[in-house]
Amino acid sequence: MKRSNPTITFLVSLFIILVSNNSFGQGNQVRPSQKSSITQYVGVDTQITINYSRPAVKGRVVWGNMVPYGLASADKYSNGKAFPWRAGANENTTIELNNEVKIEGSTLGAGKYSIHMIPSKTDWVIIFNKNNNQWGSFSYDESADALRITVTPIEGHFEEFLSYNFGNITESSVVAYLHWEKLKIPFQINL
Repeated sequence: MKRSNPTITFLVSLFIILVSNNSFGQGNQVRPSQKSSITQYVGVDTQITINYSRPAVKGRVVWGNMVPYGLASADKYSNGKAFPWRAGANENTTIELNNEVKIEGSTLGAGKYSIHMIPSKTDWVIIFNKNNNQWGSFSYDESADALRITVTPIEGHFEEFLSYNFGNITESSVVAYLHWEKLKIPFQINL
């Protein structure tokens, strides 16, 4: 019977432990802005799904500071171009529609769109853009806009983590809204 070499056995065991710890450790990483998703059905079969990441206030001044009013200043990630807010964190916030709808009275076809916003103290521009697979709004391209609407924010109770939700639900309409800090940014969706 052959005896195994203790040095080789030790090195193989160490390699297996290191590979195992590295593989399993990656699944335990925490995203500072957790992913979330919300879906609402309207009418018989119109499905509206919003996918986003949820940054926290963490005692910071959000509006006009962390999220600037107007376009964000150009930086090294945006190739020298000013850009809108990503309406969330991390990857694009997206809205997916299986049927054509009207948003604030304007038609938006079925499909998946990134959502970008241009905040101000009074009115906000919400942009639905055909490019839906980007990191943030750094590569935002206005020529791919499918729809732009203007809405008025409303005050709400304090919300630490950014969220999207639906309210005023009827058989043929719903109000979708972003809620973060003490602001809600609503937009009406009709069949």
